[in-house]
Amino acid sequence: MKYRLIIKSLAICLSLLTYVATVHLQAQTYQSGPQVLSFYSAVDDTEQPYALYLPKNYEEGKKYPFVVMLHGAGSNHRLALKRVFGKSNKEGETDVEASRYFPDWKDRDYIVASPLARGTMGYQGIAEQDVLDMIADVKSRFLVDENRTYLTGLSMGGGGTLWIGLSYPDMWAAIAPVCPAPPAGTEVKAANAYNFPVRFFQGGADPVVPAAGTQQWVANMKQAGIRTSYDEYPGVQHDSWVQAYEGGQVFDWFDQFIRNPNPIHVKFSTGTYQHNKAYWVQIDAFPANATGKLDAQFVDQNQIEIKTSNVLGLTLNLADHPKFSERKGVFITIDGMPVKAKAEGGKISVMKDGKRWIKGTPNAEAPFTKRKGEEGPMTAAIMDRHVYVYGTADNPSEEELQARKAAAEQAANWSFYRGEFMGRIMVFPRVLTDKQVRPSDLEEANLILFGDKNTNAVIQQLSDELPIELNDTSGELGLAYVYPRNGNYVLVNSGISIFDAPESKKELGPWVRFSSPPILFALMKFDDYVLFDKERVLTEGFFDNTWQLSDPSKEAFLKTGKVILK
Repeated sequence: MKYRLIIKSLAICLSLLTYVATVHLQAQTYQSGPQVLSFYSAVDDTEQPYALYLPKNYEEGKKYPFVVMLHGAGSNHRLALKRVFGKSNKEGETDVEASRYFPDWKDRDYIVASPLARGTMGYQGIAEQDVLDMIADVKSRFLVDENRTYLTGLSMGGGGTLWIGLSYPDMWAAIAPVCPAPPAGTEVKAANAYNFPVRFFQGGADPVVPAAGTQQWVANMKQAGIRTSYDEYPGVQHDSWVQAYEGGQVFDWFDQFIRNPNPIHVKFSTGTYQHNKAYWVQIDAFPANATGKLDAQFVDQNQIEIKTSNVLGLTLNLADHPKFSERKGVFITIDGMPVKAKAEGGKISVMKDGKRWIKGTPNAEAPFTKRKGEEGPMTAAIMDRHVYVYGTADNPSEEELQARKAAAEQAANWSFYRGEFMGRIMVFPRVLTDKQVRPSDLEEANLILFGDKNTNAVIQQLSDELPIELNDTSGELGLAYVYPRNGNYVLVNSGISIFDAPESKKELGPWVRFSSPPILFALMKFDDYVLFDKERVLTEGFFDNTWQLSDPSKEAFLKTGKVILK
């Protein structure tokens, strides 16, 4: 009996030890200080690195303020983490050498993260998604204070700070762009910073990002009523981040600000459905190729006044707002007109009907309406998970097959070498034949299809769903267009390659040409569609909000006698 009790006791102890060991293994622990983690990217099924800083006395279960730091061109996540803590390269040290280690620096009671964001490609599209994915990954591992989340970056990253900060204004308590080089289209979003402060840093003698441009940003924001401050360092060139981040001083500035998740007054502008909400307002529809703007504020409990420009529909998400009570009716005035609309679950959607505003959402049930994830332009098709597909349906010769494969691989070659400074863009999409496309690709990926229904079996399979068909065996015409399909995009390039299309009217500049992957630059020259021959563009433009062609474009397509419109 005694032996049985001893054996039983040993078994219980062994079970407890096993349980404790299992729990210990399951509970992932992190070291304090600088380190590198990664997140999974669905864009190309890769692990993407980011640099992370945890405070010296980091405690699991404690909520921390959070800083997102965006690196500049020719830099990386590891260097960016050093920069924001005020650490520059040693005398004579290259960026490559400086990236190999993390020095000691003054501890800050912040979690800080900096993404690689595919290298030097700006902070739109795939890189923008990487920033959002990194933030989500950090929040999945650590407790982050949503109301004390901040954004900063230098040069290209300063431009990214403006772009991402203004595109997702309800995420930030404050932003701090340093010598910012924002992408085209950022300026229309300036008023989106109405509810958080912006501090600019700039070198007075900067030859790369001239001070005059940053000064104009400051003036425009101040005019829009935004809390804006400006630090200019006389005689300093493009490395103004040395002064801006000296001693980690940006953390002292961030310390002053806490986000208000439910402001009384919201100003918001957007030209894309991808970025269509801020705080408790959402723009549901606006005219094609236009910027929707609204100015909304509570003037009293359950009383809201809204002014709009180029807005066809909007939604108010009021459930969590302290100025809203579901027990009472909501009184809304839009553009000076009272609107009758009841809040259901704290949500009110209204749309424009002629000159009136009525309850409803524009084209909410229509299968082909421009909306988030289905708005174009052609570049949108390569800014998420996508595959390049070349055709084999017509049993081409080996020589022709290799030519088609080479064309598809040229399009998929994002990681071409751009010199020591620019490096490679670390994006790795797949190239498939039409026979290799799997059902999961049709369901989950954007399809970049080369050829026509006679040469590419996938185009043939989707023929009834696609609006335009090029029927030309002469090789005299080229057609490229984007079209939505089940929440994804199909981009078709038939006839002459989009790489050989004539120049468009857009001014993209030498930087874009030099820094962009060939496929991105080729598509950036146009909008939703383009028809061309070897010498000129015959027609190009945007589909309207219901994915229809304009009458002039229809005429240009039909005039060729080689295009079928469905």
